[in-house]
Amino acid sequence: MPEFAPSANIAALNESATIAVSAHARALRAAGVPVVDLGAGEPDFDTPSFICRAAQRALDAGATRYTATEGILPLREAIADAATALRGGPPARPVEPDEVVVSTGSKQALMNACFALFGPDDEVLIPTPAWTSYYEIVRLARAVPVPVPGDPTDGLRVNRQALEQAATARTRGLILNSPCNPTGAVYDRQAFGDLLALAESRGWWVISDEIYRHIAYETAAPSSLTIAGWPSRLVVVDGVAKAYAMTGWRIGWAIAPRSLARAMAALQSHTTSNAAAVSQHAALAALSCREEAAAAVAGMVAAFRERRDAALAVFRDEPRLRWVTPQGAFYLFLDVSDIASGDEAAGSVFARHLLDRHHTVVVPGAAFLAPGWIRMSYAAPQDVVRDGARRIVTARRELTD
Repeated sequence: MPEFAPSANIAALNESATIAVSAHARALRAAGVPVVDLGAGEPDFDTPSFICRAAQRALDAGATRYTATEGILPLREAIADAATALRGGPPARPVEPDEVVVSTGSKQALMNACFALFGPDDEVLIPTPAWTSYYEIVRLARAVPVPVPGDPTDGLRVNRQALEQAATARTRGLILNSPCNPTGAVYDRQAFGDLLALAESRGWWVISDEIYRHIAYETAAPSSLTIAGWPSRLVVVDGVAKAYAMTGWRIGWAIAPRSLARAMAALQSHTTSNAAAVSQHAALAALSCREEAAAAVAGMVAAFRERRDAALAVFRDEPRLRWVTPQGAFYLFLDVSDIASGDEAAGSVFARHLLDRHHTVVVPGAAFLAPGWIRMSYAAPQDVVRDGARRIVTARRELTD
């Protein structure tokens, strides 16, 4: 039998590091190894019961067939209404349902946008460290991801000057993510506005991934829609996975200018077609049952904040350890670049040592193009988070003393 040779479409494709880490943790558990999993990129809470009940009602009513490729109209109306309410600036026309495309998770929304907007030799700026799939999705679109390193003194955020220095005549786009995976950093209105204004002045498309926007702590995380209104080259990507603990329901969406939305819907019609009908009705409940949703999200965010603070209390007893204090999402990004690692990335050495010696899973920073760092998720019960943080401190001491 001839050996498989990958096509040029995927020859340079790397497996998702975060998914690989989760799979490794599952394999260890299946082998009977007690594992502390701090690698998860999903909430550990159950989907709120009012959403599950809505899904059951939809099933009982026959929501088992194809829907429109772009999603059921009531869900697109709810998304458009929420986007209109976020908009800042002078009064203008509302966001319309035909500017919304519902997809099978926000990852597909990002894929749709990149495939529709970018092509060979187009450069897309990506503030780095960033979620591992941004780089791969841009490459799959035959475009060129351009990492723009964040400022270590400013929570690894990028500023306007850094983007200007990285831009070339081939720059066509910018992917922003706030709150950020993997750092938990949040761009305030001024910083976010500076980046959006630069993109508008240069004619770049901006894809704003706002999937973690509802998970913010001391201050709210602003939406690009609130800051920029509705500029001509903005795509807002969001979904129900993180804030509503609905990762397995696979519902995301993109809000885009009408002509781009039509193009993304056409592309989706030849890949997955519509997202699951019952999941769309569940997402509709998450967006339309506002009191229940607000209470559920507030409870989960409060728990995430307590877990974050519990981990930070442990880390503050290790004076040599540095991290980005997360203002949102549910990740802690820790600098382990000073450990002895030889020719290998320090974060990868640390993560392997932590797993082998202490049965604790974190994601190596190399997945986010930050090889001297690790990402710890605190989407786990507080006692597990605290225990895992202690194991990280112990492992660090073993590798540095």
